[in-house]
Amino acid sequence: MRTDLLVTFLDVSRTLHIRISAENLFVTQAAVSSRIKLLEQELGVLLFDRSNKRLKLTPEGYKLVKYANDILTTWQKAKQDVGTADADSLQLFIGGVSSIWDMVLHDWLQKVHRNFEDAHLQTHIHSPVELRKQVLTRLVDIGFVFEPTYLEDLATQKVAVVPLQLVSSQPVRSVEEIENFVMVDYGESINFKFNNDLGELITAKHHMNQPRIAMSFIVEAGGAAYLPRQMSFHEIRKGNLHLVPGTPTYQREIYAIYLNKSHKADVIRDSLHFFPYINE
Repeated sequence: MRTDLLVTFLDVSRTLHIRISAENLFVTQAAVSSRIKLLEQELGVLLFDRSNKRLKLTPEGYKLVKYANDILTTWQKAKQDVGTADADSLQLFIGGVSSIWDMVLHDWLQKVHRNFEDAHLQTHIHSPVELRKQVLTRLVDIGFVFEPTYLEDLATQKVAVVPLQLVSSQPVRSVEEIENFVMVDYGESINFKFNNDLGELITAKHHMNQPRIAMSFIVEAGGAAYLPRQMSFHEIRKGNLHLVPGTPTYQREIYAIYLNKSHKADVIRDSLHFFPYINE
């Protein structure tokens, strides 16, 4: 079985959106659709319900999620232990919390690709707890999380500070006029601040893990959400989104974690310098 089919399936199972998965995987939408169809043909089942506008996992699709994660983890470990890349190449296994990929990691990956010609990059999405486990067991070289990790074996380095601002698809005069609010998960500290500041004024209608999905949703369906300033900039310029006056801007810090004694530690530290925050 081709592992790229499983990688594509897992990404679509998280986004439930072909276009966004194509952007995440740096391939065309046609390639994503083709991979899903090939996997369905190989398994002899439908993995997604396409009867509505929005994709939905079938019962068979839900079952495959666990197996796909296990297969990819085992295959990744095998490649690290045995070594499938060229002897002179550098393998970097990179993991991140879902929303962090949308916020800062796409641009960073491009810089790593351009500056490390011999690099072989593999990317994965994990929950914070699973990501720390993956780094400690050497399945992931660099992990990106919202909250700093204080473990003796792990190095923790702040790499970015992302402003989050409340935007709406329609101009409003105050937060009380907001409808269809989408709560995006930016970690516990931001959730706590939001609940203290606006929790009594806004009730979330939807909850989403990825800011890019939330932005696409409110632009198409109408609504409001806290989004990274850089991500929402162009939609604001085009008049598709509008800042909500009188609301706080939150600063979301992002941290990289990696093993102190990793044999790739020097390369990891060099790669982290491609974040603008490190050079300020």
